[in-house]
Amino acid sequence: MLLCCKLYISESRNHTALDSIERAARLDGETVIVNKFQDRAYNRIGYTLVSYIVHDSTGNIIYSPLQQTLLSMVEAAYEAINLELHHGAHPRLGVVDDIVFHPLARASLEEAAWFAKMAAADIGNKFQVPVFLYDAAHPMGKPLDIIRRELGYYRPNFMGNQWSGWDMPEVLSEKPDEGPTMVSRARGIVMIGARPWVSMYNIPIVSTDISAARRIARTVSARGGGLPTVQTLGLFHGEDSTEIACMLLEPNRIGADRVQKPGGDASSSRRAGC
Repeated sequence: MLLCCKLYISESRNHTALDSIERAARLDGETVIVNKFQDRAYNRIGYTLVSYIVHDSTGNIIYSPLQQTLLSMVEAAYEAINLELHHGAHPRLGVVDDIVFHPLARASLEEAAWFAKMAAADIGNKFQVPVFLYDAAHPMGKPLDIIRRELGYYRPNFMGNQWSGWDMPEVLSEKPDEGPTMVSRARGIVMIGARPWVSMYNIPIVSTDISAARRIARTVSARGGGLPTVQTLGLFHGEDSTEIACMLLEPNRIGADRVQKPGGDASSSRRAGC
């Protein structure tokens, strides 16, 4: 049985930091980085990791090499990156911003959720960062976007369209699922969840009109009455363009072709995102 983990880190410009994180990933050859998506404008990188799950003779989970690889990468990220010095055009709440587990092949969502909860306990305790669980890893299945909205994830704190440093309270009003309620300004908060496969899909727009990009994003999204199972953000992307960042929660039902069509007249191209 195979397990996938996507790890999103708030850094893409500091090559020394990225080299350190990727060296940590290579310490165990039993875990493979199958994809890396690096975005300089967003100052964000996404790693897709895959490994196997080991069970005992009765079918109970023993471990996966992914667990130690993930912890090593997280540790390297916290050692190399300071959120107070981070600046980018993509929202984020932490150096290690999001970790999501997906079951592959014959693995179950319950197994992915088990690993998510173990990772949350390990990261919260070892690195003393607040951890919020979401989707199948959360006791009530609370969605990621709801938690992010409660924590102010979607509100830019610099120039109306950028995220810079840390300007939130150091004591959280919401109790995390793991870790302290006190936030390190250098490390921030991490979200950890489990869900069926999700696709990220970004549509570049040849315009710097962020209001128009946000209107298009809302029109496409389920929240705005658009396509079901699609979440979107309108974001600046570089000096001369904006972008519709899309999360496809059920890509087999609503895929990239359906998302591209509403924004197609204004878009220049498309790309897998993070």
